[in-house]
Amino acid sequence: MESANLDLKHPRAKFAEPLPYGYIYAGMTVDPPGRAPFVRRSARRDEALEKLMFVADQLEALDEVVRATVYRAVLIPPIEGTPRFDVTVLLKTTSPEEIDGVQTSEAFERLGADFVMGARNSRRIGDTEENLSGTFLFNHFTAEDPERALEAWESLTGWYTTKIGVDNSTLLQPIGEAPYAFVNYVRLPRGPVRFMLDQLIRPSFHTFVRAKLRANSMVALPLLCEAV
Repeated sequence: MESANLDLKHPRAKFAEPLPYGYIYAGMTVDPPGRAPFVRRSARRDEALEKLMFVADQLEALDEVVRATVYRAVLIPPIEGTPRFDVTVLLKTTSPEEIDGVQTSEAFERLGADFVMGARNSRRIGDTEENLSGTFLFNHFTAEDPERALEAWESLTGWYTTKIGVDNSTLLQPIGEAPYAFVNYVRLPRGPVRFMLDQLIRPSFHTFVRAKLRANSMVALPLLCEAV
């Protein structure tokens, strides 16, 4: 009964029409931090980023690619199972049908990605790429039942829009097999530390958000980044 009442207190956010594009989410483990969550500057990573920016330009030259964005991780929370990608690339293709063709291109092979996930946008709030400044969240959700997890995620959106001030979300739902039920791609309203603290200091984060995740056998694995 308490859970139902909390759902009523935090109604779902208003969703926009999903975007028609395809997405390729690629992760690289170049020089990740040890136990500390903060990702310090690294000469090895800077060298990799310089190469990836060049490859991203080549990918954007393909007719099938709308945008190729390179991200540098700034904070990797010490949560078991969180991917250790300190560099990620997000490609937006003209449609989901173009994903396979892009992934087999010579330019894509040059990325040398450790992890690749093709996806479509199934839920959306606002415009995540209205600008590429600030901090971006790639939140990787694992779940026993992806469909049930999607419903649970929808029920949490109102909490984030009203309590945390998030005004955008582009849900990347995998096409084919993937270790994640979906990845939530978000431009955050403030920096990484403030965003994390804004959640943790609120009692409803623990009684509503975390409780909802547990009840639906879900785990959220966040990676916070900045566009290069």
